[in-house]
Amino acid sequence: MSRARAALAGAVGAVLIATLLPAVPAAAAPAPVPLVEDPASYVDPFVGTTRGGNTWPGATRPFGMIAWSPTNTTGDQTGAPASNGYDYNVTKLRGFSLTHVNGAGCSPGAAGDVPIMPFVGDVTTSPTADTRDQRYVSTFSHANESAGPGRYTVGLDNGVRTDLAVSTRAGIGDFSFPAGSAANLLFRTSNSLNGSEDAQIDIDAATRTVTGSVLTGGFCGRRGNGGGATNPNRRSYYRLYFSAVFDRDFARTGTWQNSTITPGGTTATGGEGYLTGADRAGKGSGGWVGFDTAAGGDVRMRVGISYVSRAGAAANRDAEVPDTATVDSVAAATRDAWNTELGRIGVGGGTEARTKAFYTAVYHSLMQPQTMNDIDGRYLGADLRVYRIRPGQQAAYGTFSGWDQYRAQIQLLALLRPDVAGDMAQSMLDFATQNNGVWDRWLHLGAPTHVMTGDPAAPTLATYYAMGARDFDVDAALASLVKQATVQNPDALSDIGCPGQCLGQRPTLATYLALKYAANDICHCWGGAAETLEDSLADFSLAMWARRAGRNDLYRQLLPRGDYWKNTFNPAVGYQAARRADGSWQGGFTPSTDVGFAQGASATYTWMVPQDVSGLATLMGGRSAAATRLDAFFHDESGNWAVLGGNALRYDPTNEPGIHAPWLYNGLGQPWKTQATVRQIVDTAYGTGPGGLPGNDDLGTMSSWYVFAAIGLFPQVPGRAELLLGSPVFSRVVIDRSNGVRLTINASSADTYVQGVKLNGSTLRRSWLPESYLQLGGTVTFTLGATANTTWATAGPDLPKDH
Repeated sequence: MSRARAALAGAVGAVLIATLLPAVPAAAAPAPVPLVEDPASYVDPFVGTTRGGNTWPGATRPFGMIAWSPTNTTGDQTGAPASNGYDYNVTKLRGFSLTHVNGAGCSPGAAGDVPIMPFVGDVTTSPTADTRDQRYVSTFSHANESAGPGRYTVGLDNGVRTDLAVSTRAGIGDFSFPAGSAANLLFRTSNSLNGSEDAQIDIDAATRTVTGSVLTGGFCGRRGNGGGATNPNRRSYYRLYFSAVFDRDFARTGTWQNSTITPGGTTATGGEGYLTGADRAGKGSGGWVGFDTAAGGDVRMRVGISYVSRAGAAANRDAEVPDTATVDSVAAATRDAWNTELGRIGVGGGTEARTKAFYTAVYHSLMQPQTMNDIDGRYLGADLRVYRIRPGQQAAYGTFSGWDQYRAQIQLLALLRPDVAGDMAQSMLDFATQNNGVWDRWLHLGAPTHVMTGDPAAPTLATYYAMGARDFDVDAALASLVKQATVQNPDALSDIGCPGQCLGQRPTLATYLALKYAANDICHCWGGAAETLEDSLADFSLAMWARRAGRNDLYRQLLPRGDYWKNTFNPAVGYQAARRADGSWQGGFTPSTDVGFAQGASATYTWMVPQDVSGLATLMGGRSAAATRLDAFFHDESGNWAVLGGNALRYDPTNEPGIHAPWLYNGLGQPWKTQATVRQIVDTAYGTGPGGLPGNDDLGTMSSWYVFAAIGLFPQVPGRAELLLGSPVFSRVVIDRSNGVRLTINASSADTYVQGVKLNGSTLRRSWLPESYLQLGGTVTFTLGATANTTWATAGPDLPKDH
């Protein structure tokens, strides 16, 4: 047989054999890692309720107006053990308040309005006169306390079980008193966390209703800031209305004003003032309703709130929590709403602890900004007048801690809900318009509080726009912010409220533009170096926005101002430093100084140049030298990690000016150090349980940082939409943006170090993702390992672009 025929015969035989044998199926692709099905079950509202996190465990809905949570006491009715009323280590309370702000830093922070206290016993003295909180309070045990998204329950040691659930603007509470007891509910209408100017209560036994209001404000109003009268926040800037209706008749009523008690009374007025201690003790008003518990002690209350009117509060209540509602039904609906929001960022393949920390962080990030408008569309403006939301606007939103949020929380919000971000941008524009064109740094509700420094509204709206939020008056907003950045506002020449709550936007603007830095001795600001850094970043963000909007004239005008930070970098010491108007440097400099800075030292603020990492590196002697300096920022002299705070020379995870610093290694060509540093912070500074946050959550900012770190992405710079890469702690992440764009992140393991990355199947040699990833969607696939890859994404052309 010839070789040709033999080969042919062999081939035919092989075909026959293959035909006769069963086919071998091709290897099936592995099934994708399943995503968490019930993310709400991983939320622990107690995370951050001690160790300075200043969160609270009560019931709220995503972006909700009402936030029903306990107010603790340590024996001072004019104070609270934590910024927002609740500290896990304090187990005595004086009521369940209807409003809260998540993680604010001033103590007390804000709100805590209308504490409602179930009391077992006869009301024989004025609760306001109980200044040391000894009688009209109750202790409790954490063993009898539980909380989840939209529901809070506690069994008090006075025998009352309280079960609360909420919708957006209303709530429902079951109060189970011991049968046969003297059962009363106290409405402490004047006892907001910061006090009050006035309060009113009216009780109508015929309709089983209690209505009222409190005129209050005072955020950060206890700060001395140079003297009592100079604090601009020791004032009222909102009135909260409430309307409560019960499922059973009142057996008795009563009211009080200051130390005077009126059994059988049905109306009372009077505020507490905004001071503390003896200056406020014993002042204020409220009322109570009692119930006959001979046949049973269960009492159900439905309550609505409004910043517009009592009628609005009642309408909100009846629309959202009708008389057929139960705590179970309201809690279930709100839990579903939370699952919808939490589920926009699905994760799988993580540990139990990291999944719990993650979804709790998403939960905290989406509490605020908060809904401001009633169901009829009306809301309270910055000027205390009533307005109506614009056509097409789904809601008006308030409470923006601008200086904090613009570094992480707004990016997460825009990532998940660009539609909501657009309404928030419109709300901020409208509040600024109502405030004579001034965009305040920190809004409580819609009111200016002047807290912090810089011009955070500019990077906030520029970032919203870059990340896809478009449903707002873009041209008007850009024009308004540019005006404040280019035309001197008279208030910016005032020292009222300084430091910490300086009155004006863009302080001493004309001098700033002439010198190209904020002179520490005449800037009317918290600190000249900090102000320069903040305004440089704000102007860079506005320039990016202007370029996107086709305003190249503004782009060319504003972009050079993004480099003004270089004018407060002192080359003699190699750090940012305070500088006087005559050009000289403030004496006595050390890297740990806070002179010229706001809530941070020079050692931290020197890194606050995310818009020009390459420029900063040049001033430090090059990328390698800068990376070596950054190493010393995260490690002590012995080379040990130093990422828990407490040292002015090192990284501080508890406050905002440096939270982007772990990601700077990407721009310095050493991305493996970003991966290691971020993972160290994730695993040591953050965690689960009441102490699971490193510091003030600041309306979800610290929580948002954790969310980004856990998925292996971080926004490069405000005003843009590129994302820096770290290493995810989950095997799979799927983000469904509200605009229909899907982002997928896959990882080969939970190891720390990136070995390689693919974007939509193509090898990625850069440690960052382009804006098109957010705009169009796609899949990022990480190959991770246990050892650092010191060659990936290190070439100069592949580093993140600054401008």
